[in-house]
Amino acid sequence: MNLFSRTLRTTPIRALILAPLICVGSIASHNAWAEESSPMSAAEVDAVKANANKAPLPLTELRTFTEVFDIIKKAYVEDTDDKDLLENAIQGMLSALDPHSAYLKPEAYENLQVNTTGEFGGLGIEVGMEDGFVKVITPIDDTPAAHAGVQAGDLIIKLDSTPVKGLTLGDAVKLMRGKPGSDIILTIVRDGQDRAQEITVTRAVIKSRSVRSREIEPHYGYVRVSQFQIPTGLNVRKAIEKLVAKNEDQALRGLVLDLRNNPGGVLQAAKEVSDVFLDTGLVVYTKGKNSNSEMELRATPGDALRGAPVVVLINGGSASASEIVAGALQDHKRGVIMGTQSFGKGSVQTVSPLTNGRAIKLTTARYYTPNGRSIQAQGITPDIIVENAKLTKVSEYEYLKEADLTGHLENTGKYGDASVKRSQNKQKTLQERDYQLYEALNLLKALNVVGHFSIDSKAKATAEPTAESDNQ
Repeated sequence: MNLFSRTLRTTPIRALILAPLICVGSIASHNAWAEESSPMSAAEVDAVKANANKAPLPLTELRTFTEVFDIIKKAYVEDTDDKDLLENAIQGMLSALDPHSAYLKPEAYENLQVNTTGEFGGLGIEVGMEDGFVKVITPIDDTPAAHAGVQAGDLIIKLDSTPVKGLTLGDAVKLMRGKPGSDIILTIVRDGQDRAQEITVTRAVIKSRSVRSREIEPHYGYVRVSQFQIPTGLNVRKAIEKLVAKNEDQALRGLVLDLRNNPGGVLQAAKEVSDVFLDTGLVVYTKGKNSNSEMELRATPGDALRGAPVVVLINGGSASASEIVAGALQDHKRGVIMGTQSFGKGSVQTVSPLTNGRAIKLTTARYYTPNGRSIQAQGITPDIIVENAKLTKVSEYEYLKEADLTGHLENTGKYGDASVKRSQNKQKTLQERDYQLYEALNLLKALNVVGHFSIDSKAKATAEPTAESDNQ
C-alpha cells in the first residue's frame, strides 16, 4: 500500500473500473481504479428515468423505511443527524447489491482518483504490518523516503510522537499522510542495529510505479505490474522496448509477466497491456443491462516482443484487470499461464459522481475473455499449476570433478569456469527467493530449447534427402 495525501480533484468522472475488495498479503485493498471519461449524457439520464418509471415504487416498503427512520430518531440512545441516517441508508442500499458496488464519500472518492492516476502526496514507501508495527516493504526510487535513508525491512515503531503499536495499517497510513512540504519523524528499528533511530522525511507529491522491469538472466526479461493505472499500458511497452533494445545482438529469448497479487484497475490499461503482446483479435468484451455498458476491445497490430515466448504468473491475489490480461493471452495462445487459480472477479463497475464530492460505484456489466469465458467467481486456471514453495536442498555425495584433478586442462572457452559458477549461484538464489519465478524462467528456457531443436531438426531433415538425391 502506498502512503499518500492528495487534494480532491473537482473534475467529474464517469468510469469503468475493475477492482476487488480483497486482502493482498497483510494489506487490505479497498480502493478502486477508474478510466476517465465524460459524465452521463442527457440521453443516458433520460433512459435511466424511463426505466425507473416502468414500475411503481413499492409503497409498503417506503412506509417501512419512514417508520424505521422515525423510530431511530425518537428512541436511539444518542442524537442522530438526518443527513447521516440518509447517507447510511444509501450506503446500505448499494453495499447489499454485491461486494463491489458502493457509496463513495469524499475521502473514498478521492482515493479512487488518486489510484487511477498513480500520483499522490506522501513519503514514497510501500508498507505492510508485522508484529503490530509498520514494516517498510520497499522505498520507491527517487522519493523523500529513499533520499532520507529509509530501507526495505525497517520497522516503524513511532510516527512523530504516536506509537504505532495498536494502530491498524489504515490508521498508520492516515498519520503518514500530509501536505507536501510538511515533515514527519519516523522512529525505526533496523536489523543489525542495537538502538532505534529517528529519520525526518519531508512529504512530497509522488508518482507511484505500477510497472517494474529487469533482466532475470541475460536475454530473459521480467516485467512486474502491481496494479493497472491509466499509464500502465504505455509503461509496460516502454519497459519491454528497453529490454529488447538491450538484447538486440541476440534478441530477447523470453519474458515473465508477473501479475501476482495485482488487484486490478483500469479496464483500458488491461486492454493496452494485452495489446503489447497481441497482433490482432479480441482482448475482452462486456455485457450489461444497457447498451452503453456493452463494448468490445481489440488488439492493434504489433507485437513488442517480436514473437518471443511469454510466461504469465498469477495467483489468488490476481484479480479483475489481471485476469483480463491472463485470459486474453491464454485464449490467443500467446502466453503460458503459470501459478495458482486467480481471484475470479468478472464484473465491471461504473463510477458516477454525485454532488458534494460524493460518487456511487455500481456494477453495470460482466466481462468475458475472447473465447467467451466468464471468470466471475471462478477465475483463470493456469496452464501449469505451480504452488509457491520453499525448496530445501537434499544433501548428497560430493562427487570429484575434472576441475578438482591436479594438472587438469583449463577451460579456454568464451565464458570459462567463473561464468558457469556465477550462473549456477544466481539460479540457486532465485530458486530460494522466488520458486514460481524460477520455474517460469525454466519454462522460458525449455521453450527456447524446443524451438531451436525443432528448427535444427527441420533443417537437417530437409538437407538429408537432398544429399541422398545427389548420391543417386
